[in-house]
Order: sequence, then structure tokens, then C-alpha cells
Amino acid sequence: MAEQDSSPGAASAPMQRPLRWLWLAAAVLVLDLATKALATHFLAYASPVEVLPFFNLTLLHNTGAAFSFLADHPGWQRWFFAAIAVAATVGLTIWMRRLRADEKLLGAALALVIGGALGNLHDRLLHGYVVDFLSFHAAGWYYPAFNVADIGITLGAIGLIIESLLGDRRRR
Repeated sequence: MAEQDSSPGAASAPMQRPLRWLWLAAAVLVLDLATKALATHFLAYASPVEVLPFFNLTLLHNTGAAFSFLADHPGWQRWFFAAIAVAATVGLTIWMRRLRADEKLLGAALALVIGGALGNLHDRLLHGYVVDFLSFHAAGWYYPAFNVADIGITLGAIGLIIESLLGDRRRR
């Protein structure tokens, strides 16, 4: 059995109540579902409402994944992406339970991804598509529409990248 390093640079103790980060996942989920409900209620499908010269609110339904990946397929992707969201949520929650005391950024990043995954999972299971409504554009070029869940996933992924680049250095 290998000995544990007890030097000052060794990994810190386990985080007390690591699942407390799930409040952030719940906040992303609630904000995502609320904004999608408002967009669905107040916006006409595919009719942009200009908010700023580079930003519209445009209600769209995405049966695929990011950037409408696989959206043109006959429907199997709904269940495929739902299964991925469930597996990711379970896996990330297990990872969260194992966090060390100094891995606060990692806890927040995991929670953001979980909240976003659950928000889009809700749409896939209820509607068969994900509700998107945030649309940025410039000079005739349109970035694919997205939603609050996508923002959570993106911010969480950025946090995971930062943690992977700086986390080991910080713990040394």
C-alpha cells in the first residue's frame, strides 16, 4: 500500500458537504426553465425581436445538440442526448462528492454543467426539442441561438479548463 504524502503541498482534506454546490445547479435550472417559459409565452416562433443592434430574442426549437448537431435526423437523437445528459449528471455528481476542500472552482464548474444539462434534458423529455431564444449577430452573421442552460454548460466547461490548467499549480 502506497504511503500518503503528508507534506504541505499534498492534496487537502475532503471537502465538507461537497454536494452543497448543487444549489448552483438548481439556480441554473430554475433560471433556465423560467426564461424558456417566458420566451415560449411571449415570443412568436422564429420571429426576431431586436433588443440591441447585435442581439435579438428569437424563439427556436433545436432537436439536435450544440449548433443543431444531428438536428436533421428522424428523432433517435432525442433519446441519445437525453441519455448523455443523465449519464453526465450522474457522473459529475459522483465527481462532486469526491471534491477536496481546495477545489471550490471545480465544485462551481461541475454544478454549472449539471444545471445546464438538467435544463436541456427537461426540454428534450417534455418537448422533444430544446428551447433556444438568445441570438447574437453581427454584419449578417448569426451565432446559433442558445439558452441559459447552454450558458451554464459553457461557463462550467471554462471553469473545468481553468481548473485543469491551474489547479495542480495552486495545490503545490
